[in-house]
Amino acid sequence: MRSKTSYFNGTLFKKNLSRYWPLWGLASFGGAMFPLAMLLELLHNGFQFWSPLETRQAYYTVLSYGVPVISIVYAILCAMAVWNYLYNARSVGMMHTLPVRREGLFVTNVLSGLTMMAIPYTVTGVLLVLVTMLFGGFEPVGVLVTVLGVMGESLFFFGLATFCAFIVGNVFMLPALYGLLNFIAVLTDFMVNLLAQGFCFGLNSSYSGTVEWLSPVVYLIQKISPNSTYETQWVTDRLGGQRYETSVLTSVTLENGWLIAAYAAAGAALLGLAWLLYRRRRSESAGDVVAVGWMKPVFRYGCAAYAAILGGRLLYALLWESFQNGQYFALLPMILCMIAGGAVGYYAASMLLAKTPRVFKTTWKGMLAVALGCAALCGAMKYDLFGVTRRIPAPDSVKLVNVYAAGSNYYLTPGKDDALIEKVRTLHQTIIDDKDYILGYSSRAYYEDTASTDMAVEDAGAQSTISNIRITYMLNSGLKVERRYSLYLTPDRMAREDTYDHLLDQLINSPEMRQKRIRWRDEGFQLDGAWIDTWRDYSDLSSREVGLILDAVAKDAENGDWGVYNWFRVDNDADSYEIQIHFQYKVPESQFDRAYGEIQVNVKEGMTETIQTLKELKLITDADLVTNRERYPWQYAAGGWDQYEQFYGQFHMSPEEYYDRYGEYPAGWFGTESDDSSTETETAPTVDNSHSPSMSAGAEATGLGIIGGADGPTVMVTTAA
Repeated sequence: MRSKTSYFNGTLFKKNLSRYWPLWGLASFGGAMFPLAMLLELLHNGFQFWSPLETRQAYYTVLSYGVPVISIVYAILCAMAVWNYLYNARSVGMMHTLPVRREGLFVTNVLSGLTMMAIPYTVTGVLLVLVTMLFGGFEPVGVLVTVLGVMGESLFFFGLATFCAFIVGNVFMLPALYGLLNFIAVLTDFMVNLLAQGFCFGLNSSYSGTVEWLSPVVYLIQKISPNSTYETQWVTDRLGGQRYETSVLTSVTLENGWLIAAYAAAGAALLGLAWLLYRRRRSESAGDVVAVGWMKPVFRYGCAAYAAILGGRLLYALLWESFQNGQYFALLPMILCMIAGGAVGYYAASMLLAKTPRVFKTTWKGMLAVALGCAALCGAMKYDLFGVTRRIPAPDSVKLVNVYAAGSNYYLTPGKDDALIEKVRTLHQTIIDDKDYILGYSSRAYYEDTASTDMAVEDAGAQSTISNIRITYMLNSGLKVERRYSLYLTPDRMAREDTYDHLLDQLINSPEMRQKRIRWRDEGFQLDGAWIDTWRDYSDLSSREVGLILDAVAKDAENGDWGVYNWFRVDNDADSYEIQIHFQYKVPESQFDRAYGEIQVNVKEGMTETIQTLKELKLITDADLVTNRERYPWQYAAGGWDQYEQFYGQFHMSPEEYYDRYGEYPAGWFGTESDDSSTETETAPTVDNSHSPSMSAGAEATGLGIIGGADGPTVMVTTAA
């Protein structure tokens, strides 16, 4: 009888499932808790109707943010279960003497692992479908897409875990290599930027996301998300009969769902590579750190590179950073620190591979290569051989430009803002050309800025200042180029046309940028909400009120009554009222590391159009028109904070509480004229020694992350999923 080759062994398959039932059994039990909790919640709400679109949205949310995290952990556990025999000499010898060829072992164990991954998802999914059907929320499209997504991600993560299983020969190295490969792009990006920002002028980002797709979990969570659309509708309350406005979910799609298919194909390819490795794998490699010969140099020099950068940076911080002169690394000390860190990683990897500490005589040539590599890398970054410092993207390669300066964010689009983008590029080039001047004056500028701030209380002006700006180019390729600079500004240089001081002032204070500051009639932004804060009240703004207020602010900007930033004035918020108008909007490009942004317009003296509009809308009254200088005078007078403490000690209440109670400060306090007839000695109850700082100070004190000056808008950057 002719013999046949079997690629599947049913006995081994059943043995795997029965032997490791606690793994998939506990996972199934944990997954079943979610539909149970959902059922109890719906029962608690009195059989509340669950719409099919809400079901789809819930499925896509779990698929986007939950499944990648669960799968990355569960896949390695399943892989360790089915491939554990590879790491013990006795076990691998026994398995390879069975009347089952390696093809049969491989296929059977792969199917066993995928089945163990599928069981918990199947149990959870079936229970969720039953619960949603019970409450009228069954949605077949969402179920189908979610099932395909779970299958694709499971295939990828198990394929990657299997590939790692055949590279290593030690069970403890399997999860280590698997975790490293899942996050290697993020880790490498962080390390390279950590080193580069210590050498490259203007580079201040710790992560660029250039090859983020090589870190699957991070990339999937970042790129895949449910895209929900809502419409505002008027509904009638069944009980009270009153009509009210509400947002109704109208459509849900899975954004970038095709990426799951791409990763699933990559998982299948990794399984193919794993099979090729298994065909050539020696049973004697059980117990080795690395079981594949050509991977041993990669392991040795990879450990050396990572240890050189991370260990070198740590040694530099401990041994030299406090002695360096300036913001950037000293070349020779950094090279020595990196060589020391690289030596630790290189020899540690060599000892693991050789299983002995006696490796120094035979590996010195490799260590010499590591030392030369450290020196070459530091030298290349120091002298900008990669062109990082000099890089300014070409106009035709840019999709969007973001400039942060003077406390505000500005977004410029090619084709509509070409003239402004060219001004930004010219400013950027001038900053690069003046690199030596900026770095040479950095320490002196800090001293002069501190001194001038102390003196500027009297004349509200400074002789120099330091301004932080950020320029971000979003490229057509999806990548971004971001640079940050601390610029030393002086009035003399600002009057000269060939300086970055002058170019920065002309750009930010141009009429076009003043309108950009409030996103006035900018089609690239979608308003998400608006509200107004005063010292007395808070209220939301309707779309009609938002339109009228933005038009009024735009008119004040056009008339020069708002938006002109004074770089050398240290009391920018003195003539502002405690009236802030907030506009929240969606950022047009998610690559800016935020999905939402907020503009805060501080209303100030002279904004006649805005003040008149707010009065007509009955959002403020004359009682709200009290400036910060009037309400918080101690912040703008010499010795004001000393008087603040004295005031509290004498009147047993804070100056703010006194002002709110009496509408003025007692004569002689905080720059008011003295009145000898005043005998105010009222004793008030003791209150907390707190105060209400001005706009910019208040933001800093409360940790809200509000950035900017009070001459116009202040931008608060927020992140959202």
